[in-house]
Amino acid sequence: MKTITKTTLLLVLMAASFGGCVDKSMEKITYTANVPVYLSFDEFRSSFTVSDPIDISTPGKIYFKDNYLFVNEVSKGIHVIDNSDPANPEKIAFYEIMGNVDIAIRGNILFADSFIDLIALDITDIENPVEVGRLENIFPEVFPEGDIWYPYAMVDRSEGVIVDWELRTITEEREVGNTWEDNIFRHDMVFTSTESGGASWSAGAGTAGSMARFMLNGEYLYLIAHPWMLKTVNTIDAGKMNVVDSVEVQRNMETLFRLEDRMFIGTTTGLLIYDIADASKPRQISSYDHITACDPVVADGDYAYVTLRTGTRCANGQNLLEVIDISSLTSPYLVKSYPMYNPHGLGIDGDLLFICDGTAGLKIYDKSDPLDIINNKLAHYPDFFTYDVIPVNGILMLVGEDGIYQYNYSDPGNIVQISHIPITGDRR
Repeated sequence: MKTITKTTLLLVLMAASFGGCVDKSMEKITYTANVPVYLSFDEFRSSFTVSDPIDISTPGKIYFKDNYLFVNEVSKGIHVIDNSDPANPEKIAFYEIMGNVDIAIRGNILFADSFIDLIALDITDIENPVEVGRLENIFPEVFPEGDIWYPYAMVDRSEGVIVDWELRTITEEREVGNTWEDNIFRHDMVFTSTESGGASWSAGAGTAGSMARFMLNGEYLYLIAHPWMLKTVNTIDAGKMNVVDSVEVQRNMETLFRLEDRMFIGTTTGLLIYDIADASKPRQISSYDHITACDPVVADGDYAYVTLRTGTRCANGQNLLEVIDISSLTSPYLVKSYPMYNPHGLGIDGDLLFICDGTAGLKIYDKSDPLDIINNKLAHYPDFFTYDVIPVNGILMLVGEDGIYQYNYSDPGNIVQISHIPITGDRR
């Protein structure tokens, strides 16, 4: 009887103790967070359509091919512009592609990202494109960006494609001591921020701006699937695209630039140089390290040109133009560093170097002497915000906050604006 009493008392005390632990280890919290807005996978993958031209509202990246200029409308699609007469560019269509940011074109096939998928469009009839291929879930970590001042919550990718976020007040039980990082923030998220008839498409790829995240090499498309993963896609049959190589990169990749059988990758902490002679399997040759900053890159001959800038995603950096000697691809080194205001995209044509210096405008330099570029400024046009440029055959195509500009730069010291397509829509 004595033993039973002791045992019973012990069990009661243990139960009370455990109950107390449960009560103390859980708590209710209430917070405001970004909650996903889903679209079913079927509805998302049947959403591509083409419409009449619309106003340019939020211009992003630009691409040029066969007298057509393609301008990304951030996260919405692509403006198609007949640029056969650069003095009178004509918007002819808008490709509605949800979640689109990047573009690449080979022959008559246009490749574009659409949130988590890569799609291929046959643009033989440019006003009536046809979706001919889709590589699903190649960008599984890509999402639209929500309100940056609030965390993200209630993410369930099986529900569909996240196409937007809404702010909601959430109350939930949580183990005491758990932080928001444990339960709310999702560390694996990557935010992405003519006439009718047939067009005559030349073989090969078009020309991208320096902010490109896609790069073509023959039948292969290189793409930054997320900042730490470079993927190679076989596109020989647009209807059967497949990933043939994936490379994990221990850096935060931002841009791709091809020069013959070399690919230059701009990252937030340096420049990577890859051998792409075997187009199906890029191989790293070397790297060059720099301070942490956003980093597009272009190259020609013995030099690569890198702009570094500070910004919301590129903290702790400086605003610079760096000239890197790449005559020995295995041992690139810094030749000279020049101060800039807030440089974004850049372009080169012969001895001309065009720099979009953010709100400081467009700057043009003679780069023939890499040690004295800063003192060889040919022109400065400071009156507008500039983002990226494509110089082709004496015509400079520029995307800025106020729209799409084109200039004749046959006289680099006195370039002449020949057209401007303004932003007339509602900027978000």
